[in-house]
Amino acid sequence: MKVKFILAALAAAVVASACCECGKKTELFNGKDLTGWVCVLDSESDVPADEVFGVENGNIRIEGNPFGYMRTENQYGDYKLHVEWRWIGEGTNSGIFQRVQAGDKVWPNAIECQLCAGKAGDFVMLGGAKIAEVECAGEFPVKDRNGDFEKPEGEWNEAEIVCVGNRITVYINGKLQNECTTEKSEGFIALQSEGGPVEFRNVYITPAE
Repeated sequence: MKVKFILAALAAAVVASACCECGKKTELFNGKDLTGWVCVLDSESDVPADEVFGVENGNIRIEGNPFGYMRTENQYGDYKLHVEWRWIGEGTNSGIFQRVQAGDKVWPNAIECQLCAGKAGDFVMLGGAKIAEVECAGEFPVKDRNGDFEKPEGEWNEAEIVCVGNRITVYINGKLQNECTTEKSEGFIALQSEGGPVEFRNVYITPAE
């Protein structure tokens, strides 16, 4: 029985990692609650996670302070991620993390697609993550975006992030924004709390083209 349980668990993990290969859209947010997500906050904070991450009017709402992120329970390999976001009030800071590695901490090993107002589409290498295109020295190395395609504060923006093997390509509002080659080919997906209130909706993955 124990062997069967282990085999079943391994099979489930493989399916989660390869779910986009079956040709179906996978909803990461159900529009009602944060089922399927794990919330991580700065270890020095005593603020409850449900005061930072929640759902309002069918959208994910992240307060921005304290710093942290909400990540998927499952890891993923190849996929195209669709995320829509807007600022609640003043445009501040947030991000969408790809290839997040295990070991939850406020700055995980991951590649951030920057959403900071005026910088959406920059790549930020977190927690020692590296890419081939720039020298990754210092605490938060950055690869600049190609142009500015954000909408005014309060309007919904769209991010399409395509991850295939070690390649990540980002489109902001339909415009090619950035590309990089990473060291990792799978990991969790995460939405960041950093700065101020932001909302997310229509978070899903489809097979990478």
